[in-house]
Amino acid sequence: MALTAGIVGLPNVGKSTLFNAITNAQVEAANYPFATIDPNVGVVEVPDYRLDKLTEMIEPKKTVPTTFEFTDIAGLVRGASRGEGLGNKFLGNIRETDAICEVVRCFRDKDVTHVDGDVDPIRDIETINLELIMADLETVEKRIGRLEKKAKSGDKEAKAEMSVLEKLKPVLEANKPARSIEFDKEEMLIVKQYTLLTMKPLIYVANLGEEDLEDPMQNPYYVQVLDFAKEEGSDVVPICAKIEAELVGMDKEEKDMFMQDLGIEESGLDKLIKEAYSLLGLRTYFTAGVQEVRAWTFKEGMTAPEMAGIIHSDFQRGFIKAETYSFDDLVKYGSEHALKEAGKIRQEGKQYVGQDGDIMLFKFNV
Repeated sequence: MALTAGIVGLPNVGKSTLFNAITNAQVEAANYPFATIDPNVGVVEVPDYRLDKLTEMIEPKKTVPTTFEFTDIAGLVRGASRGEGLGNKFLGNIRETDAICEVVRCFRDKDVTHVDGDVDPIRDIETINLELIMADLETVEKRIGRLEKKAKSGDKEAKAEMSVLEKLKPVLEANKPARSIEFDKEEMLIVKQYTLLTMKPLIYVANLGEEDLEDPMQNPYYVQVLDFAKEEGSDVVPICAKIEAELVGMDKEEKDMFMQDLGIEESGLDKLIKEAYSLLGLRTYFTAGVQEVRAWTFKEGMTAPEMAGIIHSDFQRGFIKAETYSFDDLVKYGSEHALKEAGKIRQEGKQYVGQDGDIMLFKFNV
């Protein structure tokens, strides 16, 4: 499933350093605004201890993790919604992503210039969020201009759409994101047509100094971001992009020792990947056999035939049933044979809604 999270932020907050670490790609990360001009897409493995455990238990010839896409987007400046800097390009690139990871500078470093002169994470957040809101407001106002006459003439569809637009406009004018509004199912179908930037789910990525990693709460900037995010119902992932970039080049043993020295159990990148994956309502199921153990990404709420279609469209078209058991049960009983003996392997039909951690074997006929 090709879903992607866009990494955004003001220039020089650590976006490209973070992206380099995420993808192990050599994206330019120079100390000046607009070092990144075209979006760079990187595919990362989703860390999952269950895949490691399945590999250990089954000893397959091949293990294939599931993946997730991140896009590094050019740095934004104040006035982007009016085309300042690389504004139009920036906003267009965000529009193509499914979620936003907003990198916020929470570290001091006299050698890294801040575009506004000093470190102030809330000001930075408000700068970016306001540009996204202004871009959405322009979209809404243009649409109102086109629909007004039609709605007044009594056109049923135009009236329904105008009702949604009139719900959006005052909220955006109050500098609040569109995602802060509750829409019913019918309204949501209309809203989706606009691809509004502030409807996209968002995570704040607090880029800390190395000295703050063991206890981020000691960093006053991080606490400010945490409080701000809590108020609007968003999550925050603390990372140190510089450290993450160093971790990428290490083997597992070195990495574990380095993290131990830093007093952390999990890398910030692993946290961010998992958080972005979860934010988009993504879940994982597995196929497991001696030839291959593989993780597959599916969207929460998908039925068994839809999940089968992720592997191949023929699996969905000719779906008969899915032989299913849970990862937790496999660990508890120790083998597939023991699961059969305990009656823990189920035959699920077309209406079955998949669960995170399902292990499935699809039966189909085309």
